[in-house]
Amino acid sequence: MIALVVTVPASEAEVAADALWALGVLAVEERDHPDTDEGMVELWTSLGDDAGHVRKAAEGLPSRWRWRTVEVDDAVADTWRAHAVPSWITPDLVVVPDWFDADVAVGGGPDATVLRIDPGSAFGLGDHPTTVLTLRALRGLLWPDATVLDVGCGSGVLSVGAAVCGASYVEAIDVSVAAVAATRDNAERNGVAGRVTASTTALADVDGPFDIVCANILAPTLVDLASDLRRVTAPAGVLVVSGVLADAHDHVVAALAPMRVVDRLVREGWAAIVLRH
Repeated sequence: MIALVVTVPASEAEVAADALWALGVLAVEERDHPDTDEGMVELWTSLGDDAGHVRKAAEGLPSRWRWRTVEVDDAVADTWRAHAVPSWITPDLVVVPDWFDADVAVGGGPDATVLRIDPGSAFGLGDHPTTVLTLRALRGLLWPDATVLDVGCGSGVLSVGAAVCGASYVEAIDVSVAAVAATRDNAERNGVAGRVTASTTALADVDGPFDIVCANILAPTLVDLASDLRRVTAPAGVLVVSGVLADAHDHVVAALAPMRVVDRLVREGWAAIVLRH
């Protein structure tokens, strides 16, 4: 597996870690810088085995942060699995690591909806605040037979969740081949493979419209994709964007105008924004 190592001033470690979490990573480890750079730390994480995807993600980070990649033994990289826990999205919806015993995970009762997810070599187990917020918004917005587009699907938590919760068709796209494979596997794992299509199709090449569009990606990418996000959202549809900070997303909302904000969900300093035409 490829580890992404980002070197930042210690004073910016929390901000840098938040930026990595927003990319959908499963864990971030902070280490002292091995050289004599006082006041610098290294943040170690993984975005899967797709070198092109890792490079593209790293190049989107602030230029003042140095980064490199390191080959890591898969057995070491997978130690996070022992510490993964279920993530409750709502009182009746939970995302469970696939290697957990369902009887242990579903403490909310037998009627809870369970999404069983294994990210494989992609990223995203459903526990990051932006994923929780987006899936929570999706659960409240979905209506029978709605169509959904998931932009930047990662391991497919949102795509699979939308299908399990009643969407008639979900199209999932991501630049990472590993993400596409993980989304397909997780759709099959949850019995909704017939309603989820995953590919590396660029958003510009996706035909619309969709009833609900979700994009849980970083703010700069949301701004870059704004015109296409508006285009693929049906006139009476809903757009949900996340991956933005709760107190710093006005520029994203401005880029998506004339769509208007109708709701905002906040968790641990992150936000999901719901917009309509």
